[in-house]
Amino acid sequence: MASRPRSGRLLRTLLAALVAASVAVPVSGAARPAAVPAPAPVALAPLRTAGPGALAGRYEVNRAGIRAAARMAEGHGDLARARALRRMAGPERQFLSFDGRGGGRTAEVLGDLARAERIAVLVPGSDTNLDTYGRFLKGAAALRRTLDARTAVVAWLGYPTPGTVSPDVLTTGLADSAAPQLRAFLADMAALRPAARISVLCHSYGSVVCGRAAPGLPVTNLVLYGSPGAGAESASALRTRATIWAGRGADDWIAHVPHGRLRLPFATLGLGTDPMSDAFGARVFAAGDGGHSDYLAPGSVALRNIARIVSGRTPTEGHRDA
Repeated sequence: MASRPRSGRLLRTLLAALVAASVAVPVSGAARPAAVPAPAPVALAPLRTAGPGALAGRYEVNRAGIRAAARMAEGHGDLARARALRRMAGPERQFLSFDGRGGGRTAEVLGDLARAERIAVLVPGSDTNLDTYGRFLKGAAALRRTLDARTAVVAWLGYPTPGTVSPDVLTTGLADSAAPQLRAFLADMAALRPAARISVLCHSYGSVVCGRAAPGLPVTNLVLYGSPGAGAESASALRTRATIWAGRGADDWIAHVPHGRLRLPFATLGLGTDPMSDAFGARVFAAGDGGHSDYLAPGSVALRNIARIVSGRTPTEGHRDA
């Protein structure tokens, strides 16, 4: 009988947190993207080689797809989306995949994937879509500049992210649907560059996606930052040989989100144990004094330590084993 009051308190706390977030959390782009039409992407054969010629061909096909999506957005009257897409279609941009429908699905490479000895794949959190893609890319670019030329960064927007202020952020539902896509993409990366060390960098709700995709992933590191949970009770429950890292900025509001899981007849609320806790068992790295959107800010403690993890070095600022 004692569990019912505890469950009721957790439910009330979770719902109160959602309501409080809708009032107190400043989120740019919290509204869902407009339903701007876009053409279906060209069906592409699996990429069998990471040679420069094969990659260049894939990048050019996707540039053409982005330009087609820009024309359709302009015809729909969304000139801001059209301008953003034209920038994405620039000759220096490198997209392994692009689908402009809905909120958008992309995988953009920064650096030389053909020669990469290390690959960092970024998995974003809530409110990331074509209308807010610039801020996701900004963090990926800052990370790329912090790493050496032997490292490629991939900004993977491969799933419909939840709204920060929405019931979806209280469950693993969207993450469960996204996990197979992330597993498939990482398997492709491992096949393309079998000798490369792959690190998966998972921000906010993206860490739930990573947690659900984790079993058996062919990666070296899973880095959870600004995480509300990984959909699991412990690092060992993720069933991966990857090293699990966790970091949280001192000013990140995510620290106040309640943890745990509450099973109800219609859904399971909550995202599991706090990855920063001793009970979870991750290796904890210092993430400085920043807030929820500051982990990849140029010059930040979090960025430097994440870059060290990707490079195979131990974080030097405030690292401890949880």
